[in-house]
Amino acid sequence: MDSTYRTKTELLDKILSKAVEERQFAGVTLLWEKDGKEVAYLEKGYADLEQKRPMRRDTIFHLYSQSKPVTSAAAMLLLQDGAIDLYDPVAKYFPSYAHQMVQTPMGLVPALHPMTIRDLLNMTSGLVYPAGRTQAETDTARLFDEVLEHLGTPEAMTTEQFADRLGSCALQFDPGTDWQYGTSADVCGAIVEKVSGMRYGDFLRKRLFEPLGMKDTAFCVPEDKKDRLAAAYIYHSPEEVIEGAKKAASGNYGKGQEVSQDPAEGGAWLERYTGNNLGIRNDGGENPLEFGGAGLFSTLDDYMAFGRMLLAGGQSREGEQILRPGTIQFMTTHQLEDAQQNSFRNWIGLDGHSYGNFLRVMQDQRKGGIIGHNGEYGWDGWLGTYFCNDPSENQTLLMMVQRYDYGTGTVTRQVHNVVFS
Repeated sequence: MDSTYRTKTELLDKILSKAVEERQFAGVTLLWEKDGKEVAYLEKGYADLEQKRPMRRDTIFHLYSQSKPVTSAAAMLLLQDGAIDLYDPVAKYFPSYAHQMVQTPMGLVPALHPMTIRDLLNMTSGLVYPAGRTQAETDTARLFDEVLEHLGTPEAMTTEQFADRLGSCALQFDPGTDWQYGTSADVCGAIVEKVSGMRYGDFLRKRLFEPLGMKDTAFCVPEDKKDRLAAAYIYHSPEEVIEGAKKAASGNYGKGQEVSQDPAEGGAWLERYTGNNLGIRNDGGENPLEFGGAGLFSTLDDYMAFGRMLLAGGQSREGEQILRPGTIQFMTTHQLEDAQQNSFRNWIGLDGHSYGNFLRVMQDQRKGGIIGHNGEYGWDGWLGTYFCNDPSENQTLLMMVQRYDYGTGTVTRQVHNVVFS
């Protein structure tokens, strides 16, 4: 190994070891490839703290939003086949989008522009994630509440039913006029399902996963693989642990809360997360609602096969042409116009980046908050999975953790800076 890579690997090892020792997360794995060859693989800590099950190379992770690049590739497959047009209105596939309403200071008004597939891919659709600040967010939240209510039952919502119901929710803004992160990829996956005539997961398996050898990537985790599924944890800082202990001692600790350690021990506390955020089953069970924006489970090596294919001009390691070079070039180029970019700039931590086709793209490294290269692209996941492709150096970086609401965190940026320095 080159001395520079050896030094970087040693630094990465120290960063990840320290993060696990400080209980920033239960465990972590990392895989770095350059020119199609492995530079570094590291594993630290536990996939399951309670069972003392260590992180391994074949550990399966909830990808959450790191599913979005895969959904982008699925849309690109239909695009290069001539099966869809980016200017197709979403209403062509789901009539509920034909008469959408947009929230304004004066109340709800009819949308002026029809939502298109292009709007979905660039998050300029006006669709949002659930919250409670606006009409669009509360409408969406009610729909997700219904998803959760029927999760794991015979009445569970399907992919196309969910997309159709979203069409009746208020929009945050008129399609094409602004940018906001939301449920666009879920609707895009439903369109892929409708156009292909097969379940979205079946399409992905046939057109992407099987050709790439991604044997552990799917919208659920089979029973015989459940012992490889990583658990997720909520991080509590040392200050939170001490405050919680004080409340417990005074009898004022909140209902259902527990302190897992004596505060005299010091350090952070990791609480096991058991929820089903965004309707994704925490246990990896079957779900007829296959979310294109958040639903996939995968492993390091599986996702590396996907990233490697993108860097190789759409070709698998076995030589099969999956996406064409022109398609890859389009897929990985930022798409936002000035007004939309102004809204994207509000995403703290993505300074210097733009967005397009469900990917962040480094546009101006001079403004970046990390050491990086113009043209690098990727995305992360809610629980801390991270993907970055760098065409200028022909390298892929993957890091996998399962920490509640982590996304791209401090440790992720430290790792990125070491690799790209």
